[in-house]
Amino acid sequence: MNIFRLAGDVSHLSSVLILLLKIYGTKSCSGISLKTQELYVVVFMARYLDLFTNCVSRYNLVMKLVFVGSSVSIIWYIRLHPIVWKSYDGEQDTFPHYFLIAGSFAMAILYHEGFLLQEVFWAFSIYLEAVAILPQLVLLQRSRNVDNLTGQYVFFLGAYRGLYLMNWIYRYFNDKPYIRWITWSSSFVQTALYVDFFYYYFISWKNNEKLQLPA
Repeated sequence: MNIFRLAGDVSHLSSVLILLLKIYGTKSCSGISLKTQELYVVVFMARYLDLFTNCVSRYNLVMKLVFVGSSVSIIWYIRLHPIVWKSYDGEQDTFPHYFLIAGSFAMAILYHEGFLLQEVFWAFSIYLEAVAILPQLVLLQRSRNVDNLTGQYVFFLGAYRGLYLMNWIYRYFNDKPYIRWITWSSSFVQTALYVDFFYYYFISWKNNEKLQLPA
């Protein structure tokens, strides 16, 4: 454990708490992509197949349970909560996310690090996580005006991936671990997807204005 990984975990956890706070506190899921949340559930389910058979540490186990449980809870709120579901903008949240699932699975079959089924699903989860934010970013660009909590949610989610990328770089120079190219390349792609959002987030923060994304 190093400072970058710890900060990344805190940032990831913060994004989840902010999203739950927005939904629970305002009884609204306006600006939130259900498709992105569904993709994250698929990511966690595929990655944590060994959830109860390979416990690295209590910390690791708790974090996995939190991310799986929170993602399922968010989907429940958006789909089934008697008030929250009414604010979901399904007409704007139309990104064909099943293409992302199919493409990521095809990549996992072609490029994985082991011949075990679990290794294929691990690679699939890494590829899918790299692009899972796309439906959310597209939804924000379509709606343009982004409320404060939604903007913070996406910011911390992007910061988590950037910090994890710094974690891999730090470990390369200090721990000399085996380089997992799937993780490295996917982290670069995922971080790059947030660059445009980070730019407009910083501009809005600097000018003390509401976050607006270009169409």
